[in-house]
Amino acid sequence: MNILEGVMVVGLTGQTGAGKSTVSREFSENGFAVIDADIVSRKVVEKGTPCLAELSDFFGENILCPDGGLDRKALASIVFTDKAKLETLNTIIYPYILREILQQIKAYSASGEKLILLDAPTLFESHADDFCDLIISVLSDAELREQRIIKRDGLTHEQALARMNSQLNEEFFVSHSDFTITNNDSIDNLCCISKEVSDKIKLLYRNRNDCTIEAKS
Repeated sequence: MNILEGVMVVGLTGQTGAGKSTVSREFSENGFAVIDADIVSRKVVEKGTPCLAELSDFFGENILCPDGGLDRKALASIVFTDKAKLETLNTIIYPYILREILQQIKAYSASGEKLILLDAPTLFESHADDFCDLIISVLSDAELREQRIIKRDGLTHEQALARMNSQLNEEFFVSHSDFTITNNDSIDNLCCISKEVSDKIKLLYRNRNDCTIEAKS
């Protein structure tokens, strides 16, 4: 959905551990402004925010650190083992995230950035896909993803599986995306594919808007 004239917002999502961060980095290097929904989600639950107050009201003060900030591990231990509580978490936090994302899209547009990548693990669940003209999903085999997130996040086998199982399935990502990138090979291969996809999207943008995109220095 076009929310600002002359702006193309590309949603980037996919399975945890599939390599989305690498794809995001390649798009950034190829001229896309990037909104990182993980950073946004951290911002909206900073100490003293209305969102954090709502979360502590529902889940209890045991999700707070001694200094009043959010204890992410404590919250994760609650929501990733209880689907109903995960849904409640999402119901509370997503409106705050969406407002912040929209503000950042408008700010980028006002500064002249017209190609924007929205890097969002829960793009569909939060309905942030409503902001997007195109959607890319990054996928990978389950065994590889499990190995990556155990190494990346220091999780146990059970914790890794809980996170993986809390996500949408591969069929959903494929059927709801304009591009899919499968990452079962090397990082170099993933970077190459990501560059090809970003070039295709830049060409599509030029064709739609009958303009040239200035290269960033």
